[in-house]
Amino acid sequence: MSLPLANSDTVPLLKPESRSSFAFSVSLFAFPTKTELQGCWELCRLHNNIGFWVVWIPTAWSILMVYHAQTELSAMDALIRAAIYIPLCFGVKSLIMTIDDILDYDIDGRVERTKNRPLPRGAISLGRAWLFFGLQVVLGVYLAFTVLSTTALHASMAVWPLYIIYPTCKRWTNLAPIPLGLMFKVGIFMGWSDLSIDGSVPWHVLVPIYLGACLWTITYETVYQHQDKVDDMRIGINSPALLCREYTIGICAATALGFLGLLLYGGSLNDQGVPFYVSVGFAGVMLIDALLRTDIDKPDDCKHFFLLTPLLGQIILGGFVVDAVLHRFIEGIAF
Repeated sequence: MSLPLANSDTVPLLKPESRSSFAFSVSLFAFPTKTELQGCWELCRLHNNIGFWVVWIPTAWSILMVYHAQTELSAMDALIRAAIYIPLCFGVKSLIMTIDDILDYDIDGRVERTKNRPLPRGAISLGRAWLFFGLQVVLGVYLAFTVLSTTALHASMAVWPLYIIYPTCKRWTNLAPIPLGLMFKVGIFMGWSDLSIDGSVPWHVLVPIYLGACLWTITYETVYQHQDKVDDMRIGINSPALLCREYTIGICAATALGFLGLLLYGGSLNDQGVPFYVSVGFAGVMLIDALLRTDIDKPDDCKHFFLLTPLLGQIILGGFVVDAVLHRFIEGIAF
């Protein structure tokens, strides 16, 4: 007995649009290729970790400030908390860089400095980049709720909306460094609140330092954006460089002095000692000197000024460390 031949009446066939949808799903969730892994690495800027330093350093300042103020804390407490924040700050920086590239992929391809980023050059598709971003969000939210204290978590959550708002800023405002600073420097509140023995946060001490650190962000970001000003004008994108134009050095000198002044004021409220003031003074001289030497019409000058940022933060961090150690040594307080 012969079997009937299969035909469209006996075997259900996938419609063309269904086959297309199925193929897309398989492609979206397929195991990443070597090229895509490299693209993810670059989306996170793991080949360039200035973003990590500008997030972690203010958090470390805060940890050392509470260690200085609350003598019941041990050095091991401070070191462990600072170490915990290393992967957290890498995660925050990577998350922001990824969503920035996703929302700016159409612009990046038209700017000389950014045209070879993963999305414009096709190292990873937009859909796969969104999937990668989603995985980062899930992991980040889990770690935030697992590791952070309630106050630190709330401080972090206050700036979460800016993760999406910031990458859109250049399309409608010249003031993108403001939300960037608010995001990147919120660790100033988180470090203290995570380590504080009684859970209290001296807002009157930390708010000036937070605002000062935001001014610092405006300073280095405004100079940095001068690298792209020709392309930005050509394609109609906003930037602080185009807002400040030839007045950039003067405006950035004012924001830099504001940063240093607010940092010194907040430090004085926390009874910081001589090493702290010396470190801020030394970093301040370096900052102003580098700024005054920068030719905003030379991209290499702007890049060099920007690359100085982690060192300045590390010098101030060193001042906090020496101050805390010296304070305990003089007062006979256990480390």
